[in-house]
Amino acid sequence: MKNINLFLLMFSFLLISNKCVAQKPNTDNKYKFQKGDYNGIGKWYMGREIAHVMGYQGIGWLERSEREKEENVSNLIENMGIKPTDTIADIGAGSGYHVFRMAPLANNGLIYAVDIQVEMLMEIENTKQFNKINNVETILGSETSIQLPVRSVDKILMVDVYHEFNFPIEMIASIKNALKPEGQLFLIEYRGEDPKVPIKKIHKMTENQAVKEMEAAGFKLKSNITNLPWQHCMIFVLE
Repeated sequence: MKNINLFLLMFSFLLISNKCVAQKPNTDNKYKFQKGDYNGIGKWYMGREIAHVMGYQGIGWLERSEREKEENVSNLIENMGIKPTDTIADIGAGSGYHVFRMAPLANNGLIYAVDIQVEMLMEIENTKQFNKINNVETILGSETSIQLPVRSVDKILMVDVYHEFNFPIEMIASIKNALKPEGQLFLIEYRGEDPKVPIKKIHKMTENQAVKEMEAAGFKLKSNITNLPWQHCMIFVLE
């Protein structure tokens, strides 16, 4: 069964990859193209350059033993107020670091682990099957869509991933489409206002920049919880 699941995951990836390759570059004047940071893609949105996506080769960094101390993930999960029946989507789930910390709390619900890299999803599938976890579902997204049904999730989590979206306008529209009317979007980003946070500038965001971009998509900031060492914990809701 494990081999069948991985085969189906690979097959889905090929289909979506072909679709992405066929896409024409977005020429909407909301995106600008100019040289910038070495770690950027040369594409700008609302004055912010988009960063390169971290590849699956960075799984070791995602699972590093120091992560709890550096990011206080326990506080983040507590901030989310997860209910047993919640349906939650982790967008840019990576190796599943947050997925498998949320799953026991939403034990009568469902966690969607969404990523555009099949290698990341295979890692999640391996962990899921090894630990016999039955409330996690992997979803292969694309650069423009999270591939989830309309009004299907109570909470959406994005940890240090939004700033890497190649198509932020399209992705936030897809996220908005999947969120229930009373749902919450948890945007976690390294604090761009704080030079002491030891992360490259292009991989940080200020609260002002995040609010500007989310408001353009029809979200409003409910609160920014300040109990994480390096990151903003911004909660957005639909306007």
